[in-house]
Amino acid sequence: MKYLAAYLLLQQGGVQTPSAEQISDLLQTVGSEVDESRLSVLLKELEGKDISELIAEGSSKLASVPSGGAAAAGASSGAAAGATEEAAEEAAEEEKEESDDDMGFGLFD
Repeated sequence: MKYLAAYLLLQQGGVQTPSAEQISDLLQTVGSEVDESRLSVLLKELEGKDISELIAEGSSKLASVPSGGAAAAGASSGAAAGATEEAAEEAAEEEKEESDDDMGFGLFD
């Protein structure tokens, strides 16, 4: 991910097609180690492609990915729901006990 971020940063800085050396230099300036094999794989995959088209394609794919928790909540069993209710009751009970810690003395008594 850091290699792609450096690639995009260099593009924003005006370098149309950043080289491996430019990306390595940028990452080393911030103290990051560079894995040449990963960097070469990234550059090989991006070779001849328009990065803005790749981003648009990726965004459309992400739009189709469900991101809500409703499916997971709907699939839970009744026992899990009961356990959740018990945990909520215990938390409320603990809060009530903590509020009694003032031993009957109020702040403005």
